[in-house]
Amino acid sequence: MTTIRQILAGKPEIYSIEPDATVFEALGLMEAKNIGALLVMKGGLLVGIFSERDYARRMILQGRTSRETPVRDVMTSKVFVITPDTTSGECMMHMTDRHIRHLPVVDAGRVVGVISIGDVVRSVIDDLRFTVRQLESYIRSGG
Repeated sequence: MTTIRQILAGKPEIYSIEPDATVFEALGLMEAKNIGALLVMKGGLLVGIFSERDYARRMILQGRTSRETPVRDVMTSKVFVITPDTTSGECMMHMTDRHIRHLPVVDAGRVVGVISIGDVVRSVIDDLRFTVRQLESYIRSGG
């Protein structure tokens, strides 16, 4: 099964924002990069994650304004992280069990990337296609 290290090889950039930035600034960056979440970093340390879901639940539904609200007030601060050696199948399980769509990847205490549910689904599908091709080849060869 594919590891997160392999997936990250094709995702060189990590998008993040400071906790004191406004939600409006975070949304602007998310729109510009066409992403659904930003890591919230302070001094090189992961302090949270801000996602479209955070915006919907903690901004819109609570009547806050994005130009005045700092990210730190609405981010998810308890962040579940994975390592580069985690498999895509394990990620899918964690994402499903925790109802999350983005997982920061941490290696030796340093953030090295972010994996989205889309990345994981593509990887799992590729792994399954490979397995099917191998089985078909085995069957055609007479086993």
